[in-house]
Amino acid sequence: MLPRVTLRLIIQRPLPGVELRVQRGRDGLLAPAAVSADAVSFEFPLEVQVRADGSTQLRGPEVQGPPAARFVYVTVGTRAGQADSPWDRRAKVSLMGLRGEDIAAALEHPGAVFVGTIEGRGRDGGPACASVPLLGHGWSLAPRDV
Repeated sequence: MLPRVTLRLIIQRPLPGVELRVQRGRDGLLAPAAVSADAVSFEFPLEVQVRADGSTQLRGPEVQGPPAARFVYVTVGTRAGQADSPWDRRAKVSLMGLRGEDIAAALEHPGAVFVGTIEGRGRDGGPACASVPLLGHGWSLAPRDV
């Protein structure tokens, strides 16, 4: 079994009444861990494969893309299973800001969680879509209870 780190992705200011899910594999969906009027958050483990050269590769059902450009999809509206939604979007959140030394630190602190926040709304006023940047300083390592 590969070592694991936990990822918490927060979507702030989501559009009311629009479902969000994290894509698992090709067509699976992960429900939010918490939902409020101000934010939707997802939390899930990522497997860490340590290569012979010491570099790390993140894996797991929620991880998409080639090893050199890993990311997570947040599906919106009909893509999130909301059949009556007028929205059919997907937001791409990069995992490339998770550096090897950050992952090593997380593995040394099993209760730690990588936390990243994205804006839930796009420039057009609808749900965020396409490549969405992390807010603030990107991914940060925090105690699980934060």
